[in-house]
Amino acid sequence: MSNMKWHIESVSCDLKQKPQLEISGWIIEKQGEKVDFQVMADNGKHVPFFVTWEKRQDVTKAVKAAKGQKTPGFCIQIDDIRSLFKVYRELKLYAVTKTEKKCIYSRKFSEIYKDYKAGTLSLCIDKVTLQGKKVIVTGWMYSKLGKEVFNVFDGKGKPVNYTMERTSRPDVLAALKIKEDKMLGVEIILNVDDINGQRFSICVKNKATQKKYIVNLRKVAFDATLPGRCWNAVGPRQILWNMRYVKHNGFIEFKHEMGKKIRGVSTDYEIWLKKKQLSEAELERERNEKFVFCPKYSIVIPLYNTPLNYLEELIESIVGQTYENFQLCLADGSTQEDVGDFIRKKYGKDSRIVYRKLTENRGISMNTNEAVDMADGDFIMLCDHDDTIALNTLYEMTKAVNENPEIDVIYTDEDKVTMDGKHYFEPHFKPDFNLDYLRSTNYICHIFVVKKNIVDEVGTLRSEYDGAQDYDFILRCCEKAKVIHHIPKVLYHWRSHPASTAGNPESKLYAYEAGRKAVEAHYKRLGIDATVVMTENYGHYRTQFTIEGQPLISIIIPNKDQIRMLDNCLTSIYEKTSYKNYEIIIVENNSTEEKAFKYYERAAKRHSNLRVITWKDEFNYAAINNYAVPYAKGDYLLLLNNDVEVITPTWLEEMLGYCQREDVGVVGARLMYNDNAVQHGGVIIGLGESRTAGHIVGDYHYPELTYQEKMRSAQDLSAVTGACLMTKKNIYQELGGLDEEKFKVAFNDVDYCLRVRELGKLVVYNAYVSLYHHESVSRGYEQKSGNVQRFEREVQNFKERWGAFIEKGDPYYNENMTLDSGYCTVRLISN
Repeated sequence: MSNMKWHIESVSCDLKQKPQLEISGWIIEKQGEKVDFQVMADNGKHVPFFVTWEKRQDVTKAVKAAKGQKTPGFCIQIDDIRSLFKVYRELKLYAVTKTEKKCIYSRKFSEIYKDYKAGTLSLCIDKVTLQGKKVIVTGWMYSKLGKEVFNVFDGKGKPVNYTMERTSRPDVLAALKIKEDKMLGVEIILNVDDINGQRFSICVKNKATQKKYIVNLRKVAFDATLPGRCWNAVGPRQILWNMRYVKHNGFIEFKHEMGKKIRGVSTDYEIWLKKKQLSEAELERERNEKFVFCPKYSIVIPLYNTPLNYLEELIESIVGQTYENFQLCLADGSTQEDVGDFIRKKYGKDSRIVYRKLTENRGISMNTNEAVDMADGDFIMLCDHDDTIALNTLYEMTKAVNENPEIDVIYTDEDKVTMDGKHYFEPHFKPDFNLDYLRSTNYICHIFVVKKNIVDEVGTLRSEYDGAQDYDFILRCCEKAKVIHHIPKVLYHWRSHPASTAGNPESKLYAYEAGRKAVEAHYKRLGIDATVVMTENYGHYRTQFTIEGQPLISIIIPNKDQIRMLDNCLTSIYEKTSYKNYEIIIVENNSTEEKAFKYYERAAKRHSNLRVITWKDEFNYAAINNYAVPYAKGDYLLLLNNDVEVITPTWLEEMLGYCQREDVGVVGARLMYNDNAVQHGGVIIGLGESRTAGHIVGDYHYPELTYQEKMRSAQDLSAVTGACLMTKKNIYQELGGLDEEKFKVAFNDVDYCLRVRELGKLVVYNAYVSLYHHESVSRGYEQKSGNVQRFEREVQNFKERWGAFIEKGDPYYNENMTLDSGYCTVRLISN
């Protein structure tokens, strides 16, 4: 049996520039022996090569045997590959140690050459639509071997007349790592009358290969009709997917999703956006409004061969602002002169627009800094060169700073707009400032506005973080800002392609690594000892805080009978928990079965850190937990239901790492049902039918994607559930624990979290701690009349105490999202 584990991730060949073959992957030697390579051709012929090794945190984390091996990643480079094609038939890569030799890659040269030719040409059709007698095809194509030859043929192979416009596709350029501003997008227009039959094919070829895409006009026409959209939404091919969607999300949410599909291009968001669109009268009113404080905004934009139509749309969205005290700073690193000529010709007389042609393109960070160097405003605003902003953007910001002159940072909501600027999609409705969410991902992004004096203090963008330069800049500014203000309005439109298949996230690993380093540097500046790692969800990061000492954690578990459930809970704790310094306090609550008391006796004998105390009054969840606290010896309390089961072995370390922070008062976890549907990913105030509190992103099956990946991101929230809640003992005692008078069973955990927030402490949802929760098994559901009446009283008590909070809206939940459910869908009507 081999002591080596390996994986070949990619094989790429280049015959155009420097003839070279690259084989990349990772390899682990279980005994820690040094691994060397041999590359051989036919008859044992040794082939010269060069190998580079690299760190692979994803490998060392996932592969048990990789611990201690710092550089398991490798890249084999074989030069002069063209000559090998001519002489040999097969190539083999061997991994060699002192004790064994293994062939880890083998392929015929003819197959390598075939793969190379196929990889020199890409053709992607994103969308085909019919508009009257016109057929419009949009997509992109790219040839590595120079200009491609393009043709359109009908079903009988005869050429079809067409017009084609090449368009900019920044998403494709980024995905393919192309630095030149090539026009890879295509928009092809044909007349239906010119096509013989119901099919036509789009053909593209270069010197090495060709690609073809066949279009069925009958299907395109049908898909555009209401019956076609219905068929694609609920037809036979969708039955299994739809059944699963209903099971996971409920019928109401299914109807909502089907409505979006059947309406076609007109999504709920576009309907919402039209309702929010300002009238000319409203825009005119804003233009005429006078403010006491009229700050000047310096909008800084680095330009690089920007398509002129995109640039014009951007500048028009700025010069058309209803608030006019701004300065547009344009730093142009383009290799072409048309950008500068266009700006000087069209906007040369506007003194608010400052243009500088750079002597060289120094990258996005340095180019942006050149624009910042021109700025003389009170605030600096970042913007990309091909996006647009809403006409009332600066007005909304000025309104905010007049209401609170202490504001240092402003950010807004954003969405995406299609490349033609006609359709808006994927709104990002953000929470108010959320420190731990920002440490998980750059959720602020656009628009970001900061006072100039803070920029002077923290410095401008840093090129060592290129790819995540704005993330690093935002973190540094937020560290110094005293007041960070969120405007819950979509004021920024990020130009993107909704149907692009070019977005391979692995092509931007350098950017994600730069983001990780930015968060790590943020902690170092604050003197916080923490490790930051990338997650499987690129662009999202996990923080693991270093625990100070080994403090005792007191786990409090109320129990009445339900010995099987309790035993499952305790067994999972003792068998899976890696942290050792904890105690368990079981609060016996009026059990009637003799076997329960026998179980307690056995458990206490078996585990020296387990105690059983007795609560003799009526069931009152809040009072039971309060009763146990004086018995707790630990500085940290963990309130835990008896119907949970530990999944994450490091659950206590993960929760304690957050709870030890001075600014944190409560830490919660992700709770799941047996089928991996999420029961709890945090609590939002005002959510649900009763408008009291509800779970966000509930019923999604882990690890399904949720809105902005909230389920899989550590973040600050207003509350978490008491089924698994860690808090500092001194804070618990300061607040008098859970409110056992007004919230005997329901809302006591939420009420406690809100009172912790009033102390200025954070409530953190730790997405990397998972437990199963067999909810309500030990107590039964709220169906008896007495329970219903008690629950209604507690609902009323909650609304009386926290009514103002509910009315204002949960700061960690955007006002533009529905309160009917926790799925984070757009709020079409006021609720």
